[in-house]
Amino acid sequence: MKLFFRDQLPLIGFYLLQMLIVPSVYWLSGEARPIRIVLYGMLISTVIFVVYLIVRYAQLHHVYRALQKPNDLVREPFQPLGYAPMAQAIRGVLHEQERNRQQEMGELRTRNEQQVVFMNRWVHQMKTPLSIIQLTLEDVEDQTAGSIQDELDKMRKGLEMVLHSSRLEQFEGDFRVERLSLGEVIRGSIAENRRLFIRKGITPDIRIEEELHIYSDAKWLRFMFTQILTNAVNYSDSRSGKKVIMTAYLKGDRTVLDIQDEGIGISAEDIHRVFNPYFTGKRGRQYHESTGMGLYLVREISTRLGNQVELFSKLDEGTLVRFSWADQK
Repeated sequence: MKLFFRDQLPLIGFYLLQMLIVPSVYWLSGEARPIRIVLYGMLISTVIFVVYLIVRYAQLHHVYRALQKPNDLVREPFQPLGYAPMAQAIRGVLHEQERNRQQEMGELRTRNEQQVVFMNRWVHQMKTPLSIIQLTLEDVEDQTAGSIQDELDKMRKGLEMVLHSSRLEQFEGDFRVERLSLGEVIRGSIAENRRLFIRKGITPDIRIEEELHIYSDAKWLRFMFTQILTNAVNYSDSRSGKKVIMTAYLKGDRTVLDIQDEGIGISAEDIHRVFNPYFTGKRGRQYHESTGMGLYLVREISTRLGNQVELFSKLDEGTLVRFSWADQK
């Protein structure tokens, strides 16, 4: 109603001006018309004008109500707006915009799917030469073989990150929930990264009871643990013989896993941003291998799997990453 009257203010203003001009013209022209005749004419004009406003509001009240809630109009562009010519014109514009939006979204979705397919094929194609280089290295015994092996491991982890990043949008069709032994999954992740632990001189310390089980997807879980373990090892001082301690326990109705390193830690101003994509922080910039995507992917995957992930850290005292799963018995 308020928007309607605001829209009609110019017309109301011109009408009031007209009501002043007509008696003034009669008075200036010298025509001695009775005042009651003039007032009667003004009354008839006012009644007609009010009837016009009522009819106009009845025709367009859906439009004005919709315009007062633009967010609802954007979410529901096909809501009825009445049959007045202006309402039909506005509805036509909204329908055309929605059609264009749906078409653009379809094109973007198609391009995104094509990009995911391309990335997946590219990653799998890159794995073939990496496997050939790996087999070739087994016959090489000089000192350079170790360095090449380290670089191969980095390339393999990078390809895995690209592959899992591209699959996030199709996550619902690429996971399988099953009952898993938390200790077995952790030991499998450590085995996949054993060369990194050996090269950095970091000792894994597993404190997980065999009977602790969770319901999750083994593939995505190993990927998350690999990201955390890689960070824990890379940001630790290998010259001091430090450890990465993995502890699992029950807390209330949740199963909790703590991965604690004894590394360089994270500054207070960076700790609230570490899960943002591409954020590396002050300490991360000291390591050229840091991409800022590992913790971001861990948080995204955790959200989709339904578990919680938290991070606690202090400079020069290490970092604790805590996963927790609700009891699903």
